[in-house]
Amino acid sequence: MRTGLSQHTSMRQELRVNPRLYQAMDMLYMPMMDLQQHLKQELLANPFLELLEPEDETPEQKDSEQEKEQKEKEEEMDWEEILLNGFEVGGTREQYEQLEYTEPVTVETRNLIDHLREQLQMLTLTPRQLLLAEEFLGNINEEGYLAASLDEILGSVNQLMAGHVERDGDGGEDGEGGEDGEGNLENFGPGTPLSGSTNSASAPAVTAPTSPPSPSSPSSPPFYTMNEAEDMLAVIQRLDPSGTGARDLRECLLIQLVELGDTSSLTYRLVNEAFPDLIAHRWNDLAKRFGVEPAAVQAAADQLSRLDPKPGLKYSEQSDGYIIPDLIVEKIGGRYQVFLNDTGMPRLRLSRSYQEIARDKKKMTPENREFIASKMNSANWMIQAIEQRRQTMLKVMNFIVDRQRDFFEKGIEYLKPLTLREVAEVINMHESTVSRVTNEKYVQTPRGVLPLKFFFSSALSTASGEDASARSIRAKLEKMVGEENSAKPLTDQQIVHLFQEQGIQIARRTVAKYRDQLGILPARMRKRV
Repeated sequence: MRTGLSQHTSMRQELRVNPRLYQAMDMLYMPMMDLQQHLKQELLANPFLELLEPEDETPEQKDSEQEKEQKEKEEEMDWEEILLNGFEVGGTREQYEQLEYTEPVTVETRNLIDHLREQLQMLTLTPRQLLLAEEFLGNINEEGYLAASLDEILGSVNQLMAGHVERDGDGGEDGEGGEDGEGNLENFGPGTPLSGSTNSASAPAVTAPTSPPSPSSPSSPPFYTMNEAEDMLAVIQRLDPSGTGARDLRECLLIQLVELGDTSSLTYRLVNEAFPDLIAHRWNDLAKRFGVEPAAVQAAADQLSRLDPKPGLKYSEQSDGYIIPDLIVEKIGGRYQVFLNDTGMPRLRLSRSYQEIARDKKKMTPENREFIASKMNSANWMIQAIEQRRQTMLKVMNFIVDRQRDFFEKGIEYLKPLTLREVAEVINMHESTVSRVTNEKYVQTPRGVLPLKFFFSSALSTASGEDASARSIRAKLEKMVGEENSAKPLTDQQIVHLFQEQGIQIARRTVAKYRDQLGILPARMRKRV
């Protein structure tokens, strides 16, 4: 075998994806809002792109425009008259309010921790207690529950105290601590820095209970004790909203019942003494245990519906999610029409002024010609890609409307099974392309605003040979449970028989799975006495 460098020629086929094709696929994937931002960036980066302006106006349009401008000029406010005579009762004030523009600004919102901290500041607490309270607030989750145990909270805050004592000791050796109050740990509040000097004159002198120093370390720091943690937990649990600071659902409900003064009722006894049986809906066992009728136990359990199992969510920072549909389906003249919701989309076209510059190539340097050709081709491709995206989305939605016409006419129970592959085969596109079109896209229909993924679901066989959509099966199951006799709720096997009577073959485990997805309890827990 000869070693060394050599040259040879060969032919082979390769599939390479053009970078522009990558960008086209990304544009197809983008929802409406993301695409708007992308096009605005392209407008800034490519001088050959410009917004589509109205065509030249006719003389009649120009005359009407001049009349409109003259009318607006006559309706303008006479500020000199206003400054001299003030506003008059009449249309002037309304006119001023119409012309006035207030720029929208973001407003800071309070979350649950801010609401609790404001209440703590209204209480008479020492700086030492406030530091412990801040540790508790840091461990309360969004739902209002205490997410850490008392031992974990004590370990964290005592570690903070020990670390500060070590830094104070180092500062004392250098002559910076001592009389200036830096070693006074009882003056620690939530805003006290962990390093640097603390002015003892501004901090109130407090006497807080501390753990007894160990014999081996007579100058040990005043660590927090379990009694202090339990006392602070009681303070947190008395704050608004009621139920905040609970460690589990049972404690959350008990706190709210105590707040309502309902400690002598059967509802309080059920939660306090028999909570596992209560959540399992064992009405007969509870009735025997408390010596009452099962109906009384159910009535007492129903009272829990007035309580809030997640009290912290009312102060949640999560804002409402607004959806802008990418497509619109309307019924016009007995037919469903599909429109692209691109009213807010920038309309692009090639810049005429830059096109004229590009024609005069004699005055350009090679670098300028290369730059102009690149931007020109990029602008042409961008306009074509937008139009291709538009046509692809309309093709997919038109097929969905034709396939799911019964759904639009009669409701979700008539939704037919549909897969991405079926759509791809009909419109002659790849399955991945259809997936990109349907991803994170919404359509406004007479049945509401729905994600495009809503129309795709698996199929279940029926006796007639036609497949039924899994989503329509869930809707029928929900309807069956809603119409059942609460004294004799339908079991999963009985629901299977009802589906078989309708010609739908379904397994009991499938019914149980759909029931769990819909949040429907088993028959035993739905029973009412």
